[in-house]
Amino acid sequence: MKTKIFGHRGYPAKFPENSLAGFKYCMEHGAEGIEFDVHLTKDGVPVIMHDENIKRTTNGKGLIKDMTLGELDHYHLANGERIPRLADLFKLAEKENYAGQLNLEMKTNKFDYSGLPEKIFFLMKLFKFNQPIIFSSFNLNTLLHAKEIRPQESYYFLTDKKIKDPVAFTKEHGLKGIHPKRLLDTNVPERIWTVDSPRRAKKIIEFGAAGFFTNKFEDMMALRKSVANY
Repeated sequence: MKTKIFGHRGYPAKFPENSLAGFKYCMEHGAEGIEFDVHLTKDGVPVIMHDENIKRTTNGKGLIKDMTLGELDHYHLANGERIPRLADLFKLAEKENYAGQLNLEMKTNKFDYSGLPEKIFFLMKLFKFNQPIIFSSFNLNTLLHAKEIRPQESYYFLTDKKIKDPVAFTKEHGLKGIHPKRLLDTNVPERIWTVDSPRRAKKIIEFGAAGFFTNKFEDMMALRKSVANY
C-alpha cells in the first residue's frame, strides 16, 4: 500500500499552523492530504484552530466556544490572517481544484460542541471535492453521532492509547480505521501522528501504513522517494 503524506495543520514548518497560507502552499506543492481541526463558535460557526483557546496561536485569548465569530475576527494569526472559517478552506480547495484529501478532525475531546457534525455536513454540500473527506476525532461518541447522520463517510478514531484488537474495534463501531500515535501491527487502515522523525517515517513507509501526518511534508515526500521510490 502506498503511504500517503498529510500536511499536519497545513505546513507549520513554514507557515502559521492551520492558516490558509499554509493550506494553499500544501495544495500547490503536492501534499497528498491536509489535516486540520474544527471547533464551533458561540454562534455556531465552524472555525479552524487546534486549541480550544486562541491564546497560543493568535494575538488574543479566550475559548472559541465562548466567542461569536464577530468577536473572533478581532484577532489574527501570526501572519495577519483572521482565524479561518471552515468555509474558507472548502472554498480554497474548490478554487485550487485540490487533488489531495482533506482530513477534518472534529475537536470535541474537551468540549463536545453540540451540532458540530451537522454544521460541517451542511457546508460540505455547498462545495465540490476531488476526494472524500476523512473525519477523525478523539471522541468516539462524536464519530458515532456523525455516522448516524451520514453513514457513507469515512470515520477514523484518533487515539494515543494501545488498542488491543483494532480489527474488532473498528468492526464493532463501523469505522474505516484508526489514527494512532504509534504504528499498530494491524491490517486496519491507519494514519499515524505526528511524524517528523525520518526514522519513524521510514518505518511507517516500509510497513505500508495508509498514511501519516507531518509538520514537514516536503521533507517526508523526499524521504519516501528515497525509501520506496514513489
